[in-house]
Amino acid sequence: MTTETTVHKPRKRLSLGPVLYFWPEDQLRRFYDMIAESAIDIVYLGETVCSKRRSLNSEGWLEMADMLTRAGKEVVLSGLSLIEAASELATLKKICTNGRFRVEANDMAAVQMLAGKSGFIAGTSLNIYNTQSLEKLARLGVERWVMPVEQSREILREFRQQMESSMEIEVFTWGRLPLAYSARCYTARNHCLPKDDCQLRCLDDPDGMLLRTQEDDSFLVLNGIQTQSALTQNLVHELNNPDIDIFRISPQSQHTEKIIKVFHECLTGQRDMEQAAVVLESFMPTGPCNGYWYGKAGMLAGCSAS
Repeated sequence: MTTETTVHKPRKRLSLGPVLYFWPEDQLRRFYDMIAESAIDIVYLGETVCSKRRSLNSEGWLEMADMLTRAGKEVVLSGLSLIEAASELATLKKICTNGRFRVEANDMAAVQMLAGKSGFIAGTSLNIYNTQSLEKLARLGVERWVMPVEQSREILREFRQQMESSMEIEVFTWGRLPLAYSARCYTARNHCLPKDDCQLRCLDDPDGMLLRTQEDDSFLVLNGIQTQSALTQNLVHELNNPDIDIFRISPQSQHTEKIIKVFHECLTGQRDMEQAAVVLESFMPTGPCNGYWYGKAGMLAGCSAS
């Protein structure tokens, strides 16, 4: 008698990236209380843009992590994407040595601290563009890779075919794309303030500061030292892509719980993806884009593999 073995692939999961904006403590706590009741599987916590944003300190983030863990979520602590000072290195070390939660490394300093000590996640800002670099990180302990947002589905397919490691791959599926980081603070400069005395003006813009062209088209969003796309990437049509393990939703100040619900319903077969795309567009601050994913100009919308 022949016995057949059935191999069950891990189910696709939804993740919630770290909040990229400066929200006050009460807003953060209300937001994550809502997330605890949502269908999200993985939650990334922490400040990744600017160390001046201290609505929560390290202990506050760990308290939030404990609450979300009790709610059944996998919690990951995220570090800064641009390290500029010794104090930021000290905070990063606390994150990397927390001993309880996995860490998303967004800067090579975090990779150095985590290498060979525990499994960790390679964040999108590490700029990994070839399988040799990714395999090197796998040997250092990377268990999950978040693709850079400017890479395409074809590049992902090539990575899958060439990779030796079995690490998870996570894709930025929803949100304004984080495009670049600078030592200068564009928000402070817009208010004619020096970076060291910015007066925390990012608090005035819970979804960043929209920048328009002379033709009045939405172009970019200024978010402190981070530059984002003005348009929202939406890859809901990729939920059946076999090369993606985890689909990342980036938080926004409004409608995040509704966005999670729509993606969850699509993943579980309760909602048609075409209909979902129409619903999701109503939750976008300024409109859609998906060009990078299809190997075209990033700000284009309605692109496809054909």
